[in-house]
Amino acid sequence: MANREELSIIRAARAGQAAAQLALGRLYLFGSASLPNSPPTALYWLERAAQQGSVEACALIAAHIPLALARRSERPLAPWCALAYDAGVAGAGLLLAQLVLGEPAEPADAACRAKARQALAEAARAGDADAQWLLSRQPGEAAPPAGAPDTPDTPAPQQRWLQRAADGGLPQAQFAVLDAAWHARQWQLYLQRALPLARALAQAHAGAGAPAAPAPHEATLLSRCARALTRQPALAAGAAELQRFWELAATAHDRHAQLALGLWCARMRADGSRTAVGAGTANFKKAIRWLTLAGEQGLAEAWYALSRIYSKPEFSQRNVGDAQKYLERAAEMGYRDAQLECGANAWRARREHLTNDVRAVYWLQKAAARGCEKAAAALRKIAPAPLVPADAGAAQRAALAASHPLLAARLELAAMFQLSRAESLLLDIRQADQGHCLVIDIRASYGRSKRRLVLVETARQRHALDRIVRLFEHVDSGPGGPEGNYRQRLYRLKTLAPDGAAACAEGDDLAA
Repeated sequence: MANREELSIIRAARAGQAAAQLALGRLYLFGSASLPNSPPTALYWLERAAQQGSVEACALIAAHIPLALARRSERPLAPWCALAYDAGVAGAGLLLAQLVLGEPAEPADAACRAKARQALAEAARAGDADAQWLLSRQPGEAAPPAGAPDTPDTPAPQQRWLQRAADGGLPQAQFAVLDAAWHARQWQLYLQRALPLARALAQAHAGAGAPAAPAPHEATLLSRCARALTRQPALAAGAAELQRFWELAATAHDRHAQLALGLWCARMRADGSRTAVGAGTANFKKAIRWLTLAGEQGLAEAWYALSRIYSKPEFSQRNVGDAQKYLERAAEMGYRDAQLECGANAWRARREHLTNDVRAVYWLQKAAARGCEKAAAALRKIAPAPLVPADAGAAQRAALAASHPLLAARLELAAMFQLSRAESLLLDIRQADQGHCLVIDIRASYGRSKRRLVLVETARQRHALDRIVRLFEHVDSGPGGPEGNYRQRLYRLKTLAPDGAAACAEGDDLAA
């Protein structure tokens, strides 16, 4: 309970006296025999005193109020920090810069922002790691003083400030530098900074009473360090160290570590080929556990590796059905090798089911779009790209569009995909459209024809095909429909569009 003197200070502060508000703020800031230490309450009274022009209250706010508490203030504190900075209070400039230039930033006028940038530069050059970190995140800053002259390889000013903050031991700066080196694929530079940290983490988690799993950012560090060591094996202390990094990161749910640990346990690469890394025999059950966890976190490569394990004859639980299931799951997630294999498997089994060739083309197109030359070569054999000549019937189709829209649409389709005359007139367009390709199959109506596939490769083809399919959506394409039988369609074609008929006839000759 407050004593008499403190009660009088409280009454005077509530009455609006600046000196009492300053005194009460100081009591709550440092604590007394009767009043507890309460920085939020201290900030409330010091701010009220600062509003009445108390420079000492501004100095106490700048020197003793933590940044986290300052950010939660209902009113901006930057003006009081600016006054304290002008008065020469240590630390006031950095707090001003953190409030005005950090995230989230307090609203401030141009003069206050300029003063904050000046204070931040002074603190950074004085060696404050927090100031160097914040300055590295500001655009257009001058480079820090350096002993050596700049060269073309000298990092940008922001990067140099970041490196200084990291050298000063600031954790967020250290991880930012490591993240930049990782994404730049500078493995040696990354390991120079990351390897000591990773080894210290591994040592800390090896002792008694250590936490069960590293924190997420620590797991990322261990996982990336292990992956970088696979590219710079000379820097590794041995296979046991690499395995320890994987295990620690995997227990913290790092998916890349789980994938690597699963492959390590299986003694293989993702494509199923054996590797000599690691001593002893493969432990497929343990590998399946880690690979499943990695796959469930979105790594398609893990599902592909699982399909290789379930295909291995030496695996006691070999299961071709499970292997195919995991292979398709990897393909659906965009893994190129899985897409190529799914396409090849479907093509080999094309005689077992009528639509397997369509499925094969689907997966091969996906793999080819990801740069797989084998898939592109297979597509050229399965569905050769037609040589598209000049469109001689375009004018006639435009004239036919109003009076005979179905015939005009068939001629447009024939010109776009190089269909023969019989194919263009007899094709059931709705059934032929498979999204990624057209199934040209008129054998039921025209015995001399053969089933073939035509790829839909461009956006223009896709848009035109969608429009034509909508046109035929409620039209009976059979002989009893509005188009009539084949002879009627052929007569209409020769009579109304002789140029289109001649172009289609060339297609018949090629098909024969």
